[in-house]
Amino acid sequence: MPEVPLDFPRAYVEFVNPHDETEIFRCDLTWLTSSWTCIFGSGCAGIYKHSPDVGCCTLGAHFSDKDDENRVAGFVDQLTPESWQFHPGRTVKRKDWVEKDDDGERKTRAHVVDGQSACVFSNRPGFAGGAGCALHGLAIAQGISYIETKPDVCWQLPIRRTFREVERIDGTSYTEVGIGEYDRRGWGPGGHDLDWYCSGNTEAHVAMEPVYVTSAPELTALMGEQGYAELKRRCEAHVRSRSALALHPADPR
Repeated sequence: MPEVPLDFPRAYVEFVNPHDETEIFRCDLTWLTSSWTCIFGSGCAGIYKHSPDVGCCTLGAHFSDKDDENRVAGFVDQLTPESWQFHPGRTVKRKDWVEKDDDGERKTRAHVVDGQSACVFSNRPGFAGGAGCALHGLAIAQGISYIETKPDVCWQLPIRRTFREVERIDGTSYTEVGIGEYDRRGWGPGGHDLDWYCSGNTEAHVAMEPVYVTSAPELTALMGEQGYAELKRRCEAHVRSRSALALHPADPR
């Protein structure tokens, strides 16, 4: 079976956020030095069997906040029928691409084609403008980072940033900022029902360089430049000294 168990020994490192002394980063070195890479279009089976061509874009993307939605809206306005398969063919309205889930949270719309559900921005195979995320394609066409054009959750996955308040024994406290792997459990209880998932799958651990290198822009956006610089230094030291127990089990041996 290509997917490894969820629980295995991991190595972590903690250091103060250079941008905010009230925060301490807790980073999963095992994940960040692994050989994972996105294989969308190159072997990705999709998280559900009924929608194998759309990767993890099956359900639509939840916005982190209003600013996230408004930022994306500015780029949606730049999409055309030639670059976005499900463009309405007129002036785009927010209701064309935003909906609320059962809990009232705002997200990109899910769109069903031939029984396959996916985010409304997911162009399907055979579309003349190219398969895959229309917002991702827009970034490529404009020569900018997809971090600018896509919802936060889309460019972060499968890196996960978490926040936790920690109280020390002396009564002082700090905010722990976790930087690690967005595994199945990150999706909540439904994550265990996914038909396929990449972060712990040997099929996706095929990169020539580790995650902290290939995902440097994403990590910099999540941690700040100084925070990423310190993470990189710690990761490089870990790579030089790590033992077999600190390797991600999905990495090639």
